[in-house]
Amino acid sequence: MTRGRRAHFSLRWRFSIGLGAILILIVMALSLFVLRGIEQDQRNKVESDLKQRSELASLRVRQSFLSSGGSLDDVAAFLRRRGPELASDLGNLLGGSQVVLYDGNGKEIGNSLPLSATPEIADIMAYARQGKTVYQQTGESLIYLSPIVWSVGQVGIVQFQHSLKSDQAFYSSIERSLRNIGVGALALSFLIGFLYVQRVVTSLRKLRAAADQIRDGQFITESPVRRRDELGELSEGITYMSRELEQSFARQKQFIGNVSHEFKTPLTSIIAYSDLLDMYRDDPELLGEARMNIRREAGRLLEMVEKVLHLSALEQYEFNLNAERVDIQETLAEVCSRMQGKAIKFDLTIETALQPVMVRADRESLIHIFLNLLDNAIKYNIPGGKVHVSCKAEGGKAIITFRDTGIGIPEEARAKLFEPFFTVSKDRARLTGGTGLGLSLVKRLVELQQGRITLAASAAGEEGTTFVVMFPIAAKGLQA
Repeated sequence: MTRGRRAHFSLRWRFSIGLGAILILIVMALSLFVLRGIEQDQRNKVESDLKQRSELASLRVRQSFLSSGGSLDDVAAFLRRRGPELASDLGNLLGGSQVVLYDGNGKEIGNSLPLSATPEIADIMAYARQGKTVYQQTGESLIYLSPIVWSVGQVGIVQFQHSLKSDQAFYSSIERSLRNIGVGALALSFLIGFLYVQRVVTSLRKLRAAADQIRDGQFITESPVRRRDELGELSEGITYMSRELEQSFARQKQFIGNVSHEFKTPLTSIIAYSDLLDMYRDDPELLGEARMNIRREAGRLLEMVEKVLHLSALEQYEFNLNAERVDIQETLAEVCSRMQGKAIKFDLTIETALQPVMVRADRESLIHIFLNLLDNAIKYNIPGGKVHVSCKAEGGKAIITFRDTGIGIPEEARAKLFEPFFTVSKDRARLTGGTGLGLSLVKRLVELQQGRITLAASAAGEEGTTFVVMFPIAAKGLQA
């Protein structure tokens, strides 16, 4: 039992740890997705803003040049002469941010904040001189270089220094918020998941306890777990299995008891006659009576053994391995012919009304079914009576009827008629050699042939018994 508890504990924690790992991955993935989105949005906004600034600077420098009345050949001289003034003007225009102007060769010609330190930009300046817009990030600042291009080509380069402090602070605050939210959500989800897993594990423990109880022979009558999910369905299945096992054990116990009782009766009779023969060896009348009774009881024992073995063999019966196309009309005609001698012996007449009808079944099983039903109709009839046997096709079924004019079956006995070892009259069964297994065996064989057998209700004023057997009609062209 200790091992079982460890297994449940392990399962609970495995589920919980697995759930926690999944939640961590989900939170990390979502956080990374959000942060990357924010980072990309900030980058796009900065690039758009700096691009607008560079366009404005290029336009402002061009306007200043045109207003000076200079020619395009004097652009370089104009920029060198007016560079500091233009850089200062642009810095004021753009809110006091640092603006640095360079000529086409990358030489500084103006700085809106001349006393400010200028970062090292040699690496990116080479790209800017080639007419490319480039930038580099240094700590909390972004250095942005953009070429000033006119119709005559690139005339200079403008540099902006953009502060990233507010963007980085916003990014950090969002990162902290996501981390805090993620930790809280993770803790809450883990707690909820743990409680749910604990509930599932508790249900599994109850199911395990129920299985152990059934294994020990203590059957359950109520579902150990009531849930509207697969565990609830499993619990209902275990409960149903327990009921079926209990009934099966009860039937098995009753069957063994009946077998023992039924075997005991003929054996007792055989032993009694053996003792009488031992006591009265010279009595010829007793000798004949004993011989007759011992033979009869021994035959009854043999019949019971054969039928019990037959019932046992049906547990491994494979219908599809034995099925073939069988003509019911031909089979019934053969069975009636074989039982004709016994019918004459009992002063009975067998009447038939047989129509051609094909079924897919095990021929030997069908013969066994028909022989048993016809034998019962003869044994439990009255002298001068009749047995009527018929077959026909109706509604996709083969309908086979055995009707006799015998003593009939009481209403109270009909419900138990197909149970093993049940006989309507014990005395009559001993006289006819009945074992109480015939109809039980017939019912099982009929069901194995995909059929059904019923005891038909007697019409008003009608005596006797009528059994109706139904089988599916074989499809045309179906091979054996």
